[in-house]
Amino acid sequence: MPIFAGQNRAELRRLYLSAWRKAGEQHLLEPLEAQLVDVIRDHPEYVHYLEGGEQTLQADFPAASAEENPFLHMGLHLALRELVSTDRPHGVAAIHRELCTRYGDVHAAEHAMLGPLAETLWEAQSSGRPPDEQRYLRALERLTPLPHDR
Repeated sequence: MPIFAGQNRAELRRLYLSAWRKAGEQHLLEPLEAQLVDVIRDHPEYVHYLEGGEQTLQADFPAASAEENPFLHMGLHLALRELVSTDRPHGVAAIHRELCTRYGDVHAAEHAMLGPLAETLWEAQSSGRPPDEQRYLRALERLTPLPHDR
């Protein structure tokens, strides 16, 4: 079962706020909290949301808005890191390594991979079907040739 299954928007956002607060107070973090804090540290531009308290829990980030939803963005990073760590779909870890080499930066590589992931998840949600892992993998393969294709 997914980590965040059954949680509403405010509960999910509370996880981010709580993890960030605990890290700032130098409390021991649970593994998920440590992952959240790692993603937050990669996005200092979002810290002001995490320090916004109750106001942040209620904030809307409409798709048509110029303002990106920081929680969606950081959640995509978490999802991508899980995909890479489990190599699901098979080959995603190799593409990640290749992009890390190409960009010379893990965060930049992740950003290249987030667009296709967001699109895949949106399509799955819109259609009511599971994400098409092979379609996602094909979209990633268009970003860079696989090492064995050289």
